[in-house]
Amino acid sequence: MGILTEDIKKMVRQQRMGFIATASQDGLPNLSPKGTMAVWNDDCLMFADLGSPHTIANLTINPVCEINIVDYFARKGYIFKGSAEILTAGELFDQIHEYITKNRSGRAFPSKRYVLIHITEVSQVISPGYAAGQSENEMKQQWSNYWESVQLENS
Repeated sequence: MGILTEDIKKMVRQQRMGFIATASQDGLPNLSPKGTMAVWNDDCLMFADLGSPHTIANLTINPVCEINIVDYFARKGYIFKGSAEILTAGELFDQIHEYITKNRSGRAFPSKRYVLIHITEVSQVISPGYAAGQSENEMKQQWSNYWESVQLENS
């Protein structure tokens, strides 16, 4: 069994949006959302490069990265630390492209690169809101109500 448990994989599949943190050669941080974040296997996450010049440039120089994926309603998630591998061609690239296309209703992404992140460490992140004794269902209801009000406000 790898580092990614079934509960972690389920959460990643459901959320699909992850934020990847990288650093430039000068040590400047870059945080970038990735809406194609997916589980590749028991030890790796991956995403399609759909327009991430800073992320790719940083990972080319320094492959170490951190990814945060959070359920916005439950206010729980995971922090993944690992090392990225940038794929531009080959059998693994083709396998990932086929997987991503199949799992996105047959739509191909205009991606010339995929990034495979070999996960070395996973830790859970939980909102301090739980410290007040709120249950997960109460937390989800609170944030569902909030986002519903935001949508009504914007209509």
